[in-house]
Amino acid sequence: MKEKAEVKDIDRSLYDFRLEEKDAFKVKEGLTPEIVLQISEEKNDPDWMRDFRLKSLEIYNKTEMPDWGPSIEGLNMDNIVTYVRPKDNKMVDSWDDVPEEIKDTFDKLGIPKAERESLAGVGAQFDSELVYHNVKEEVAEQGVVYTDLESALHGEHADMIEKHFMHLVPPTDHKFAALHGAVWSGGSFVYVPPRVSVEIPLQSYFRLNAPGAGQFEHTLIIVDEGADLHFIEGCSAPKYNVANLHAGCVELYVGKNAKLRYSTIENWSKNMYNLNTKRARVEEGGKVEWVSGSFGSHVSYLYPMSVLAGKGARAEFTGVTFAGKGQNLDTGTKVVHSAPDTSSYINTRSISKDGGISTFRSAVVVGKNAGGSKSAVSCQSLMVDDISRSDTIPAMDIRTAECDIGHEAKIGRISDETVFYLMSRGMSEEDARALIVSGFADNVGKELPLEYAVEMNNLIRMEMVGSIG
Repeated sequence: MKEKAEVKDIDRSLYDFRLEEKDAFKVKEGLTPEIVLQISEEKNDPDWMRDFRLKSLEIYNKTEMPDWGPSIEGLNMDNIVTYVRPKDNKMVDSWDDVPEEIKDTFDKLGIPKAERESLAGVGAQFDSELVYHNVKEEVAEQGVVYTDLESALHGEHADMIEKHFMHLVPPTDHKFAALHGAVWSGGSFVYVPPRVSVEIPLQSYFRLNAPGAGQFEHTLIIVDEGADLHFIEGCSAPKYNVANLHAGCVELYVGKNAKLRYSTIENWSKNMYNLNTKRARVEEGGKVEWVSGSFGSHVSYLYPMSVLAGKGARAEFTGVTFAGKGQNLDTGTKVVHSAPDTSSYINTRSISKDGGISTFRSAVVVGKNAGGSKSAVSCQSLMVDDISRSDTIPAMDIRTAECDIGHEAKIGRISDETVFYLMSRGMSEEDARALIVSGFADNVGKELPLEYAVEMNNLIRMEMVGSIG
């Protein structure tokens, strides 16, 4: 009897190398005021930031754990190291000056090659610290600021940071937002001046190397009136047999008639709890585009949110999720229509196999002052076998009759009839199943910015399609 064909898991061999930690500096495991103060001292925080961290810790301790999504019982903050840095942690703007072992890590992931060929600027974070940041001269000459957040906090943009930092995602938002406010470290700051168009993308890449550690980078992007930017974020980590935590935060401010595309490939290892928070505020006539690929982690809670605050503001969300064995990926998006004539479009694909669980949650909120608004939601899920699971949980909160809202959801398995049809046209069963998976994700996958990153090509173009055997 012929053995049943199946889609293999993503091959993670490219990402599972790790460095020895002999030169790493760490705080103690756990979460105490003393640890938070130690991190603040390491970062040379201004007084307001130190106080903000301590207040966030108070909020964290008073806030309940989420009880509505995948279980995170395996995450024990008493065992998590919240700050890790290489012994030589000076950030540099020349790739040649990056410490050799860290440079080798990013070389394997293709980051310098991508920068040379396709990017306007690159930031690279290793554990809790940015180790490299650079922006091309012609972009800087346009007045574009792209630097690490901590340099901006101590430089000429300090007032801008204080005005915007964790205002879109306050520590009171949920328990892990409060955790982030207490122990955040690293991340990027981008400011694009009015009517400046950045023609080629900027990218940040986050690598968590240390076992049992957390990464809490903060990304703050401000695209001023009439400006245009594409920002790309990549993440990976080697696999360990202990829990790791990612609780970063992304805040995007899109000005009047401005446009921002924010693309993410999250490929954390299967011991990772990915509890990331992302939010955008879009002013009159502005547009935010989210492009999201979620492949790694043991458990994910990930729901980028768009607040359409100005008349005619727009949001688009395009996402693809792949949940394999041992993965419970709870992903989706939320859009709040707060102004008239706003519009949103949500288009997602999720694939689950080998017992993986994929859940899509969406929330569309239309306020009473958002007359003339439109929203369309399309989510499709494919289960490759009989032991996997896929759920769709849409929510609509409509406070005005003057709007046009639609939702479409499809959940199914690979059809034996479809496989038989393709085989009758000369394809093998293996090729037929691979073609179905590939075609299912194609209209979402083609939106991802893959052409310049070895890691992204490996994940989408090869591994997500799957090899059959």
